[in-house]
Amino acid sequence: MVDEFLFPSLQAGTVYEEQYPLATALGRPLIARYLVEAAREHGAYAVAHGCTGKGNDQVRIEVGVMALDPDLQVIAPIRDWGMSRDDEIEYGLARNLPINTRASRFSTDENLWGRSVEAGELEDPWLEPPEDAYLWTRPAAETPDAPAYLEIGFERGLPVAINGESIGGVDLISHLNAVGGEHGIGRVDHVENRLVGIKSREIYECPAAIILHAAHKALETMTLSKEQARTKARIAQEYSDVIYNGLWYTAHRADLDAYVQSTQRHVTGEIRLRLHKGGCTVVGRQAPQALYNYGLATYDRQDQFDHAAAAGFIGIYGLPVRTQNQAQPD
Repeated sequence: MVDEFLFPSLQAGTVYEEQYPLATALGRPLIARYLVEAAREHGAYAVAHGCTGKGNDQVRIEVGVMALDPDLQVIAPIRDWGMSRDDEIEYGLARNLPINTRASRFSTDENLWGRSVEAGELEDPWLEPPEDAYLWTRPAAETPDAPAYLEIGFERGLPVAINGESIGGVDLISHLNAVGGEHGIGRVDHVENRLVGIKSREIYECPAAIILHAAHKALETMTLSKEQARTKARIAQEYSDVIYNGLWYTAHRADLDAYVQSTQRHVTGEIRLRLHKGGCTVVGRQAPQALYNYGLATYDRQDQFDHAAAAGFIGIYGLPVRTQNQAQPD
């Protein structure tokens, strides 16, 4: 999941509606693949899921199955029978299925990239989320008084090291989830636009995703040109919609990813972050092929910028403004 889904989305900068790092959405194409593989292994003509009729996951899973095996049928009993959560529990207990019947106000989902919480009193967008809705992150008031500093190393847009030590993707994400959660990083309270046309209030916990997106974006500011960065921001929004809307296994996503991968050729370097009381702040950045040039940026005696060239540049740059105001003074 890390190499095929999570890290490509990180390189692309996909954060749905500038809030949600897409943890649940990124897990669904993998589930669809496992469903298809299991069906083929057992010679099945259909697969089934337990999604409701008004969520995004029914679309993500079924479209994923369609892409991987167009002839495979999909059965959706919860949707087709209009079952409530209580109905599901009664149905399972009547058939001696091992179901946890402990009352829970919330519906939750989690994977390595994040945890989502919905339903219960969270459906009232005016109410503050209760503390027991959170599991991975501490409230800011209960976090350490001393900040934690991290240095994350990237190669071609992929995180490969923490504090100078190489580390695999799963362990890297797990470590950042633990450290970030301890310092209250990664809480998201978001009213989002679902694919099926409704708005839904969602609570997310995604410490590692928040930290890595902040670090990756900071490194791109050092290594991408203005034009690359602005174009990539537009690509990121489209890529986010593609993931959220269940279109992972499409030519369109592959085309978007081809552009993203081209932009990552020089996104190599280290980012230093400060984690403190729920805040994740970039405090240092370095890259061997950075476009940031100290000699051009400094105002001290090492300044290499050609100040004499500025007057001519301003004259040409402002020429359309002067021309229009001379010809059209009103």
